[in-house]
Parts: sequence; structure tokens; C-alpha cells
Amino acid sequence: MRPMLTDATLAFLRDLKANNNRGWFGEHKPEYQHAYGEMLETVVQLLAGISGFDGDIATSHIDPKSCIMRINRDIRFSKEKSPYKTNFFAFINKGGRKSPWGGYYLHLEPEGSFAGGGIYMPEAVVLEQTRREIDDHFGEWQAILADKAFTAQFPAGALPSGKLIRPPKGYESSNPAVEYLKFKGYYTQRFFADHEVTDPGFVDELSHVFRAVSPMVHFLNRALLSMS
Repeated sequence: MRPMLTDATLAFLRDLKANNNRGWFGEHKPEYQHAYGEMLETVVQLLAGISGFDGDIATSHIDPKSCIMRINRDIRFSKEKSPYKTNFFAFINKGGRKSPWGGYYLHLEPEGSFAGGGIYMPEAVVLEQTRREIDDHFGEWQAILADKAFTAQFPAGALPSGKLIRPPKGYESSNPAVEYLKFKGYYTQRFFADHEVTDPGFVDELSHVFRAVSPMVHFLNRALLSMS
């Protein structure tokens, strides 16, 4: 079985980091197209794997290309004017990557690849609904994060995409869930070495990672049902 992602893709991203300009990118467009093709095939296989345990993904008929972020950077309001990202990033959720639904992600970067799931930096109304769900069902939330499959993949547990110093408005510091209620987002993260990324079993391993975080994703998405 050949790997979905090869050393050629990682090599392209390394070279792009060292030559982040439009002239070099144009001269190496074939290498980019090859690397993008490997990433796209990886997403195709991940969609198939996730569909086996996440019914929302299975019934969403997601276009794999829509899951992959553009490699071009938006430099309009940035002091750093490098035109390209030096990684590939894919986000798989039931509403498309621009929707508020939680999902599963893969960040591919030489010596810095990682994957996980959740909701990262949601809008205020989404965050409010999520906090309410955690407060109302804190025992269930704790059980999800204590599950052996979850802790095996994510020993650091649920991570915050930013955190308040004090409890959010409407919650007391004595609330048992207060530390989670301070979170500005909820996600998990597992890192992968380059040799793991190019291993033929990488997609299968990612499916195990995503399966482990799927109860957390479902919990977070349940909080948003009243908004849909």
C-alpha cells in the first residue's frame, strides 16, 4: 500500500517556506499541483473513513475540494506580506468549513503536522450556546473527556482557543464547569512526525484520531441545533 502523502509534498512545503514569492511558486506550479493532489486524495479517504462513524458527514455529500483551505494568504491587513501559506489545512464538518459547525481538521506542515477536532474561535453567539450546553450537561461533558479512547489520543484534553480570566457574564466562579466556561473555543490536538505523515497507514491512524474526538464534536454541534 502506497502512502497518500509522500516526501515530495513535504519537500514542496519546505521549499515554499524558503522561497515564498510568486515568481518561485509560478516556476514550481507542477510540484504544487502534485502536492495538492496528494492532500486532496487524503481528504477523499478521510471523508470515507469519518462517514463510517459520523452520520452527519456521511449524509452531507461534501465536496473534498471545499474542505481544503486556499494556499494563498490574505495579506490585505497583514504586515507580513508573504503571499503563500507554508502548510496545507483541511477542515471537515457537516456544513462546510465556513459554517459554524464543529468538525475534524488536519494541518500538514513539515515538522509541525497535527490533527484533531472541535470548534476553534467561534463567533460570540455560537460560543454562548456552547457554554450553555456544557453548563447544562457538565457530567456528560466530563465523561466524554475522560473516555479512554479520547485520553489515549489527546492526553492534554480539550484545549481553549483563548481563555477568559474571569467567568463569562451570567456564570459564577463557584460553577463546577467554570474553567471550561472560560474557554473561547474547544478543540483537541495531536502532533505527528514527518515519518508518520508519510506512513502508508497515516489515513487509517487519522480515522482513529477523529473517531476518538467525534463524541466531543457531536456534543458541541448539539449546542448549535437551536440556531440551525
